[in-house]
Amino acid sequence: MATSVTSAFNELLKDKVNLDSQKTKDARGSKDWLIEQIHKLPENDTEFPKLYEDIDIQFGSFARRTKIRPLDDIDLMIGIWANGTTYLDWSGKIELTVPEYATNLLKLCNDYSNKLNSIKVINKFIKSLKGISQYAKSDISRNQEAAVLDLSYEWNFDIVPCFLTKADYYGRTYYIIPDGMGNWKKTDPRIDKERVTTINQNHNGNVLNIIRILKYWNKRPTMPSAPSYMFENLILNYFASVPNNDVSTYIDVSLPYLLSYIQTNIYYAVNDPKGIQGDLNTLSYADKQIISNRAGADFIKAREARQLETDGKYKESINKWREIFGEDFPKYE
Repeated sequence: MATSVTSAFNELLKDKVNLDSQKTKDARGSKDWLIEQIHKLPENDTEFPKLYEDIDIQFGSFARRTKIRPLDDIDLMIGIWANGTTYLDWSGKIELTVPEYATNLLKLCNDYSNKLNSIKVINKFIKSLKGISQYAKSDISRNQEAAVLDLSYEWNFDIVPCFLTKADYYGRTYYIIPDGMGNWKKTDPRIDKERVTTINQNHNGNVLNIIRILKYWNKRPTMPSAPSYMFENLILNYFASVPNNDVSTYIDVSLPYLLSYIQTNIYYAVNDPKGIQGDLNTLSYADKQIISNRAGADFIKAREARQLETDGKYKESINKWREIFGEDFPKYE
């Protein structure tokens, strides 16, 4: 129950959108312990590749602080020492070539080849993780580029082996991760995390809650859901386009502008900020149209809700926001 629009949004964030603080704390503790065990794998298995702990990195929405409930997965990239391994980029498909002296990596190459097979690397992680007594009864499997560790928590860990390239001609380095088909691909979660942090700081820390509440809106069963990473970048594109310090502390003030922006820009390309994946907007035209129509209808309702609040009609304003966010949006007290 809420007495004002602001308290209603705060209650929605606390109870339905933002991650529970205790579960987040528990998850981080579990993550730290897991990483500690992974770092011990080469000690327990003489055939396990040497790890490069300095390049370990968290990625995904949990790391960027844009994750909403439920806390269902935590993404980790675990660094491997390349030991002289080189790479070639075949139009986005990365091929890793292992030198003869890197014996543990050679054992994970394609048969009769020195081309490192990413599926074999992931399966090596899975086999070794199953040898840890605390994880012996856990479900550990491969899902595309990750080894997925399903514990007794509500969250899984997606463990992605990775390498870090040397700087190229432009001074840029890349993370190399499995592509899910035995080869490798480039990525760089540092850019994603830095972009979110910078934009949020440019607007006095007011961006993260808006991203999360729009992700909540995106998941409601009123339309097809846009892919989460693409949708996040669409929202960030809006915030990058407005002057610094121009975002209100009050979420409801920004929402009409965002909904109007989504209505129009869901039809256009959303380019990968890393400059690797190209256009992230893979939605069909039909789905774009449905999302645009929903954003347009909710933009009108949001504008009406803002006017009702300005007129001091707080109950009516809250009821209008409930039309947008559903019955989980707090009622007027």
